[in-house]
Amino acid sequence: MTGVRSGCHPVLAVLTDPGAAGFNLRWDVLAANRQIRSAFVAVDQVVSRSPSLYRKVADDIKAAIAAGGYAVGTRLPSESELAERYSVSRGTIRQAFAALRADGVIASRRGARRVVIGGPRVQGFGELLSFSRWARAVGEVPSGRVIALLRRPAKPLEAERLAIPPGAPIYYLVRVRLLSGRPVMIERGAYPDRVGALVAGMDLEECSITERLEELGVVFADAEHVIDAVPASAEDARLLTVSPRVPLLRERRLTTDPAGVPVEWSDDRYLGSAVAFSVHNSIAVNALSRTRARSAPGAGFR
Repeated sequence: MTGVRSGCHPVLAVLTDPGAAGFNLRWDVLAANRQIRSAFVAVDQVVSRSPSLYRKVADDIKAAIAAGGYAVGTRLPSESELAERYSVSRGTIRQAFAALRADGVIASRRGARRVVIGGPRVQGFGELLSFSRWARAVGEVPSGRVIALLRRPAKPLEAERLAIPPGAPIYYLVRVRLLSGRPVMIERGAYPDRVGALVAGMDLEECSITERLEELGVVFADAEHVIDAVPASAEDARLLTVSPRVPLLRERRLTTDPAGVPVEWSDDRYLGSAVAFSVHNSIAVNALSRTRARSAPGAGFR
């Protein structure tokens, strides 16, 4: 793959391998309504340059909820009402709702308006999916080192998890993730062809795949996580500069879009001395979040 890049956004990429504490949603003042509507029209007119418009809408609604504009248990306006209010399509509003639901802010069921179930979590779904977003939140500098990026036929398990025919083309990425220059995780991800082609055009040493895909309109709406401990293989040990068979924290993750279509199947392996996961359960939300590991001896996992 060759290309000219500008940060996370390639100007040209050619594959050569054939294989805010925002708006008052009550709109009490008509002048404010016109001003805000004009702002969103302007954003919508450049949507091709800013495909994550839905995220702006979601963040605005989230800010209104946090500010008390919508109390827990109340219903949000309908898709059509919000689409008219923001001067965007109903599809954009549905994407915004999917992001809010993933962050544990609203709940929904088919045919009913979305209900507010709580304020934004300290660490949301997006931060759990995005290593870069989480790293910045805890004051670290995220980066990556690409070991391999291949376009190849899907293996049986990959095809099953991505819901594609056996042998269908996928993109397979192996990348070491670093916190302020220190290797702490090995990421092995399989992407369906349409998503992988976008991943292949990114600067994978600097970019967050999750954040860049969001900008390109690929919404990570739901994820299934399986977390266990495994001994480091010879390759794991070499990439993380640890001894073979050192215990690693493994997270296997299947992520789907709002329609339930798989967009990523990943096997991530973390140093237990650097990263841990914690689970907080409540009646309204079951939240899994990534945390720093305890520094005390023997506290690598919890």
